[in-house]
Amino acid sequence: MELRHLRYFVAIAEEGGFTRAAERLHITQPGLSAQMAQLEKELGLPLLHRGGRRVTLTEAGAAVLPHARAALAAAERAGRVADEFTGLLRGQVRIGLISGATADEFDVAGALAGFHAAHPGISIGLTEDISAEMVAAVLRGELDAALVSLTSDPPDPRLGLQIILDTPVVAAVAADADGYGTALRVRALRDRPLICLPTGTGVRAELEKACAAAGFRAEVAFEAAAPPLLLRLAARGFGIAVVPGLGPEEAEAFGVRAIPLVPAIRGRLALAWNAEQSRGPAAAALVTALRTAFAPA
Repeated sequence: MELRHLRYFVAIAEEGGFTRAAERLHITQPGLSAQMAQLEKELGLPLLHRGGRRVTLTEAGAAVLPHARAALAAAERAGRVADEFTGLLRGQVRIGLISGATADEFDVAGALAGFHAAHPGISIGLTEDISAEMVAAVLRGELDAALVSLTSDPPDPRLGLQIILDTPVVAAVAADADGYGTALRVRALRDRPLICLPTGTGVRAELEKACAAAGFRAEVAFEAAAPPLLLRLAARGFGIAVVPGLGPEEAEAFGVRAIPLVPAIRGRLALAWNAEQSRGPAAAALVTALRTAFAPA
């Protein structure tokens, strides 16, 4: 049995006759009749009632039709997968980003541009959210990959992770603020207005854990998803910003001073994907491309 025979049979069933089916298939009507006769001979029973103005299905034909359609659909899917694995990737991938992940040090735009150039047939969907929500979306299969911040808690074993950035979290105060030494103990943050990333981010979780270990609850007066806004608020004297990866030059540019925290808190950024879920070729190509782009130098 050949797929073309099944295709001819389905066309006749859907068009209700040989003439319109032949036009749809771009073959001659006698040729189509001969091919159908060959299929019926191979199966050993008639599939079509040929009497009257409209061709109808026999009882056997009605039973065979859904299986013929399923076989054609499976063949089409197999062809798409083969095309994808030979470089003709198509479809859509979905990526999650935390706010600030487009900073130059990560070059997310460059990584995505390289992926698009290699696979122009794949459309890319981007979403921005807090890390906790994106990790959940990755595990549900709603995102193919995400750049997320991590806490010090053990990660979900279903996640695949590649650490992209591991940096100290610092306290940022206005550049002209007095009363701060070269280091700031976490317990000194008690009763101070704090400025931090929202709940659900790795840095916020680590700050709250450190404050709890020191015997008090963090009083976050202002929160925002974008670290630059946190620094601008600190520069205006609204409080102490707790932010990751702030060097002297960047601190000076924002009008703040970065002070190490004791005990140290670390901020980690990682590429996350679902390691247990079977990924299609497009999603697999995306994860490979991002892991390569963000591999340690």
